[in-house]
Amino acid sequence: MIPSMKKALETPSDADGETLQTIVDFVRWGATRFAAAGLHFGHGADNAVDESLHLVAHALHLRLPIAPEFFSAHLTSSEKRDVSALFTRRIIERKPAAYLTGEAWFAGLSFSVDERVLVPRSPIAELIETGFAPWIETSRVHRVLDLCTGSGCIGIACAHYLPEASVDVTDISEEALAVARENIASHGLGGRVQAICADVYDGLEEGRYDIIVSNPPYVSQLEYTTLPQEYSHEPAIGLVAHERGLAVVRRILAGAASRLQPGGILVVEVGNSKQQMIESFPDLPLTWLEFARGGSGVFLLQKESLEDAEGSVE
Repeated sequence: MIPSMKKALETPSDADGETLQTIVDFVRWGATRFAAAGLHFGHGADNAVDESLHLVAHALHLRLPIAPEFFSAHLTSSEKRDVSALFTRRIIERKPAAYLTGEAWFAGLSFSVDERVLVPRSPIAELIETGFAPWIETSRVHRVLDLCTGSGCIGIACAHYLPEASVDVTDISEEALAVARENIASHGLGGRVQAICADVYDGLEEGRYDIIVSNPPYVSQLEYTTLPQEYSHEPAIGLVAHERGLAVVRRILAGAASRLQPGGILVVEVGNSKQQMIESFPDLPLTWLEFARGGSGVFLLQKESLEDAEGSVE
């Protein structure tokens, strides 16, 4: 980028400086810039205003949600520069905001993230917050397995909302597990959450779980080539799977029944591969979950259903 253009992007003009004074001013200005730049929103925020607010709060060292009385607060000159520089990085680099701030929120909890892991955004968060009700009695959940954990957000959230449960979080990536372990420690859950390097079930010790939950790679190679630029900053190993996105899901299904306790449940996100899932496993009694806050492509199966359909998941 031409230096003069970059400088213009980083610092509001004199005319802007007279009108851009408050937090609200800068949130509005950022949202306008993001919309004009054609950014994609799908990594924690689904619109330009929320993304702009997230970055403004980070630049000002404020925690969300910001108290209403702060919205009319005036920014100092240095604060304006900090906010503008963050906006510029978002536009030029096309990185998801969470990678710029190093933080993402999931199920009401804060997680450290960087480009070693996907940005947490699964609708499964809503199910975790209810303790997986009404699909299983919370009081009977003693062990949870989070496959393909990435940042550890799903497993850690399970431990938070199911305080009597111990949780194993697994991933094939040691880099991802390093991030997960940081998050386990920051949430003070080292006594109940264990991070294990495993390729689905390979590498796990024998044992059964009341809940197996996973947001595995499920994007087909073809779909991956069409994703917005923001996704290119995420580790492809956490997104892309062979067999039109279902290679890892097939392995999860094939081993789930032998890893679940009687009455246990399997919850898996497959996103846009939902139709492929339905066509590939016509005999599976998949329950597709609905979420009040939006999101789709998450199925649930009971252990007993998996056992009855054992031949169809090989």
